[in-house]
Amino acid sequence: MNKFKLGCSELEVTGICLGSMTWGRQNTEAEAFAQIDCVLDLGVNFIDTAELYPVPPNEETCGATERCIGAWLKANPGRRDELVLASKMAGAGLSWIRDASPISGETVKQAVDGSLRRLHTDCIDLYQLHWPNRVSPHFARHWPGMVPITQVDRARQEAEMVDILRGLEQCIAAGKIRYFGLSDDTPWAIGEYIRLSERHGLPRMVSIQNEFSLIHAKDSPYLLESCVLNDVAYLPWSPLGGGVLTGKYRHGQIPHGSRWSISQRHGLFRDTLMTHEAVEGYWAVAERHGISLAQLALAWVCQTEGVTSTIIGATSLTQLKENIDAYQLSLSAEVIADINTVFRQYPLPF
Repeated sequence: MNKFKLGCSELEVTGICLGSMTWGRQNTEAEAFAQIDCVLDLGVNFIDTAELYPVPPNEETCGATERCIGAWLKANPGRRDELVLASKMAGAGLSWIRDASPISGETVKQAVDGSLRRLHTDCIDLYQLHWPNRVSPHFARHWPGMVPITQVDRARQEAEMVDILRGLEQCIAAGKIRYFGLSDDTPWAIGEYIRLSERHGLPRMVSIQNEFSLIHAKDSPYLLESCVLNDVAYLPWSPLGGGVLTGKYRHGQIPHGSRWSISQRHGLFRDTLMTHEAVEGYWAVAERHGISLAQLALAWVCQTEGVTSTIIGATSLTQLKENIDAYQLSLSAEVIADINTVFRQYPLPF
């Protein structure tokens, strides 16, 4: 399994990152253990989690995913160094997490300590800000008029960012985290965090994870350009479009236990007529070239210029192995051309 430098950090990660947001709800602890063992055996060294997981989040299950990983680490005390472990702190909006408070220097320290306890580890390799304090154009808020950009108080944002950076600096100095990154954020935030880090001599961000797939590719080329030219790792999440790019929701099907069968915090925002039309188009391309739709979608993300490591998840080992196999595929120019024909018809279908 090839490894790549995680932005400007000293970490090296595989091109596949194991996502864990189903552990503790759709998956049991034993199934989480099996997935971790599986990916390590296949050479994957990167695992991503978050304090609010599993999803959809609620007060009863919050933190269960980190506890699954912590239980595995406790049961395998000599294997911590095999993993590059990433987690994320929730921002404002969830009443059961720090009373829905925004991210600050103080809440960063509280969140890190909580994650360390649940994970049964002394240090988290990559700690990420799950979403910014201001409204960002994610979770289907990417259409004109949905993000109040003219109402952002830049001075306030700058002060908040510096305060957050100082909190992260203290966590790094204490040996609790090694590096930090962003999630669900924008090119402006990348530039601003880097500028403020340089101005104040504070830790520099090394990565950003955003939604990216054949049905949600708005980060290319603008955010990807910011990543490449600023040496920031780009970590796509939901490369299968919340599962729709597996084909399992074709023709109105919603399999029992699937993500779409569970009430979602942001609703089923990908479930649109154009999304399903796009899926049919990509399904035909995959059939024409003798590969599965999931592998087509994952290989396309992997081959997108500027992508460092793709976060994949699965509820079964069979799905997980199929998804990992996609990274051995090299899509030919003919396949890419067929994909582009569909993509240009449905560049942003939800």
